[in-house]
Amino acid sequence: MTMTEQPAEPAEKESACCARHDDHAGRPEAEPPEPARERVNRRWNEVLQETRVTQTGVQILFGFLLSVAFTPLFRELETPDKVIYVMTVVFGASATGSLIAPVSIHRFLSGQRMKDEVVEAAGRLMVCGMVLLALTIGCTLLLILRFVVPGVLAEVLVGGVMLWFGLCWYVLPLRLRRRAARRARRRGEV
Repeated sequence: MTMTEQPAEPAEKESACCARHDDHAGRPEAEPPEPARERVNRRWNEVLQETRVTQTGVQILFGFLLSVAFTPLFRELETPDKVIYVMTVVFGASATGSLIAPVSIHRFLSGQRMKDEVVEAAGRLMVCGMVLLALTIGCTLLLILRFVVPGVLAEVLVGGVMLWFGLCWYVLPLRLRRRAARRARRRGEV
């Protein structure tokens, strides 16, 4: 029996984590609630799609980073730039591990009737991987811009890009989640 064939648990036994991360929690009452089995399968498919998108980007970036060490210009890097490079490669390797981990978890736990736990763990690893990916991109940008622009402008530009990542990838989703929760509370109080 595969994980998608597991029997659905009654709605009362749904874990708090699934309800907390379910993007359909604020549905109008006119719509029938999503059965637990359908919800967990939908959430797993969403994780897989997100993983595919991020894995491709991090793997291309990581491959580029690995090749840099074998270029003639790399030997001319000063110590601070080599430190930035090492940090970048470590962040890239860590991001790759976090973003590929859901596949490994699924493979090891397939058929164990643990899909809720797999989805929860995969979601957490995806968030961790996204943080590490942002750090990888920021360090890569810093390494490149230190050669292209004069003075502290490289650090200022990287700081701006990292702020933008933080706003787009973390602040905006959290703000949207909070707004949806407020709307759901208001509907419940009326």
